[in-house]
Amino acid sequence: MKSRFAAALVLALAVLGSDLHAQNSRDRNYPRVVNISYVESPFNLQIMVMKERRMLEEAFASRGIEVRWHTITSGADQTQAMAAGSLDIASVINSASVILANSAGNPVQIAALVSRPRQSFALMVGPAGPRSVRELKGKTVAGPKGTVLHQMLAAALDREGMSLADLNFIQMGLPEARTALLAGRVDGALQAASLIVRNEEAGMRTLFTADGYLSPLLFTAVRPGFARRYPELLDVYLDVQKAAYGWITAHTREAVDTGARLQQISPEDGMKLFRWSGIALVMAAEDLPALEADVDFLYRLGMIDKKIRAAGMILPAAYGK
Repeated sequence: MKSRFAAALVLALAVLGSDLHAQNSRDRNYPRVVNISYVESPFNLQIMVMKERRMLEEAFASRGIEVRWHTITSGADQTQAMAAGSLDIASVINSASVILANSAGNPVQIAALVSRPRQSFALMVGPAGPRSVRELKGKTVAGPKGTVLHQMLAAALDREGMSLADLNFIQMGLPEARTALLAGRVDGALQAASLIVRNEEAGMRTLFTADGYLSPLLFTAVRPGFARRYPELLDVYLDVQKAAYGWITAHTREAVDTGARLQQISPEDGMKLFRWSGIALVMAAEDLPALEADVDFLYRLGMIDKKIRAAGMILPAAYGK
């Protein structure tokens, strides 16, 4: 009888504690929902692990907050959603999208580095397609505009004394660009990670990757209003992302198998993408100059109308401070 009473008392105290914590969260005017983008590609293992293991849900539930994931793969779409206030945290967003948004007067702040995926971005062509960058002249290429892939294409053309005006560049999402390439409706398609693997299996060729043309950086970014009003909630998110990184380090094979399953590729291809991904935890000394070089390059090509300070977009948390 006593043991049953004790168990009931423990349960009642736990419920009371949970209710009090939730009440404290409401008293501190926490939002009822935190909106976060879900981006698997190119191979964002931290984000896949966080979602699959419900790490964020657990961390925010103790504060009475619901985590709401939104599958928004385009960096430009993520920045627009943050400007509209419908997205609080962009789990993975490329450097070009961050620069374009800030230059256009839509401030987006970098809160963490996710990866340096130099080999995870490529321009792919058909078996009988162009054999060199110069042979792209007059051809039709599909891919997402305002992204690091767009920047990669511009950088490759620039190296050959060419520009985007020398070809027909059509705006398309990555899956649509792949479909168009496989159907022969375009001469080239900008692709990332698992799509590169699938295209190669279908007989397509990689004309070039970002390696040698630019140093792609993928970040976690935050809406400035959210960061100012709820800095402790941003810290919760970043702590969970660090915990996911640690779990991946300790359980790499299991983590990669999870990512491979989600992207519907073999475990072997999953390990290949993991090696390509350049998974990271915090920004290093060389990342700021790379970001500054991106600003200069995008400005020189006329992709942004005004220069911005790269350092001004970065929160101290991105350096692990």
